[in-house]
Amino acid sequence: MSNTSGPILRRRTVLAGAAAGAAGALSMPWVARADANVLKIGIPTILSGPIALLGTSSRGGIQPEITRINATGGLLGRQVQTVYRDSKGQPQEAARVARELVNTDGCEILLDAEASSGSFAVQEVVRDLGVLCVHSNSETSSLTADPKLRVATAFRSTRQTVHDAIVGGAHSAKVANEKKLTKWATCSPDYAFGRDTTAQFLEFLKHFKPDIEVISQAWPKLGQPDFTEVITKVLQAKPQALYSALYAGDLTAFINQGNVYALFNAMQAFIPAMGEPPLLASVKNLPAGIQSANRYLPNFPDTPANHAWEAAYRKANNNDYPTNWSWENASAIRFIEEAVKKAGSTDGKKAAEALRGLTIDSPFSTTGKVTMRAEDQTLVGYAIGWGTTIPQAPFVANMEAGDWGQIFELETEWKKQNHYL
Repeated sequence: MSNTSGPILRRRTVLAGAAAGAAGALSMPWVARADANVLKIGIPTILSGPIALLGTSSRGGIQPEITRINATGGLLGRQVQTVYRDSKGQPQEAARVARELVNTDGCEILLDAEASSGSFAVQEVVRDLGVLCVHSNSETSSLTADPKLRVATAFRSTRQTVHDAIVGGAHSAKVANEKKLTKWATCSPDYAFGRDTTAQFLEFLKHFKPDIEVISQAWPKLGQPDFTEVITKVLQAKPQALYSALYAGDLTAFINQGNVYALFNAMQAFIPAMGEPPLLASVKNLPAGIQSANRYLPNFPDTPANHAWEAAYRKANNNDYPTNWSWENASAIRFIEEAVKKAGSTDGKKAAEALRGLTIDSPFSTTGKVTMRAEDQTLVGYAIGWGTTIPQAPFVANMEAGDWGQIFELETEWKKQNHYL
């Protein structure tokens, strides 16, 4: 839309009044302002910089769900409009735009599509405002596990680091026993997610294989373009195995630069974030044999529902591949949809009560269902497993599903150790 057409269209909207089409409200904010019946969902996320894939693929998972909801009458008879704000990956900006989305833009619900660094800031805004919020990207366990941080109207629709650590520790210990890998190095981003994820992985790796020794740890900054110093440090330590919690553009750069130094020939790599198609496609020469978790994989779960969702996502997103953030955000919208319908209201307290303990159908689970666990308001039952990279499609093969019974048992022990229970 050109700048010159805006005022003309706004004048027409005023003259037309309530006759303005609800469908147009999705793409034309001036229509939404004229239509008091629009339900706005505010979405702070990262849409610029090296981690912009987080925001763009989150949006890619959200918008097809919004289109579906609006095509069937909206929520509570109201068309739904999404309002995005770019935090640029800065926690203070995430908090500012989250508050602005509610107080200035009139959003009744927040879908916090921030990284963990921003989600803790948004959590405090939600505590103050009392609106329904679903954190759709933050995976740092303490956000919902720590009762001191928990907020009655804030939920999480994402995988969680402690769940990944338990499954990753069990799988990696199995591989380490088979290959006799005892000396380990780590390389993970230097902020809450990277440090917490790495510590939890090592904790559960040692639970399953007590004889491992961590001989080197590197902490590159988020968005760091050059990993030469980090790669050199890892190679000089001469570990048998390497764990990394790098992701998105940082991981692509690390893999491509690591290939130059034959890093992945020198040690067995365990990199959970390898397991999603855009990243796998962006690596120039994908090393075979890296152990990876599923982030989002079209072949795990290998079900018609998952295949259909991926096909629909690509059709709606210029044939782009979905990411882990895509399915987490699609899940956030589905939970919001069902909770608002159940509550008959967008009121934070009423919708939160409906969402607490809610189970919905999902293509992102080996059982076909996921649950928003009541006691800590976080997602459980999603597909989680590990496999091995291969240089051709599907790029991660031989997936082994994690055991949710084992996850729940060890997660409970972990919560007790951290005084969360």
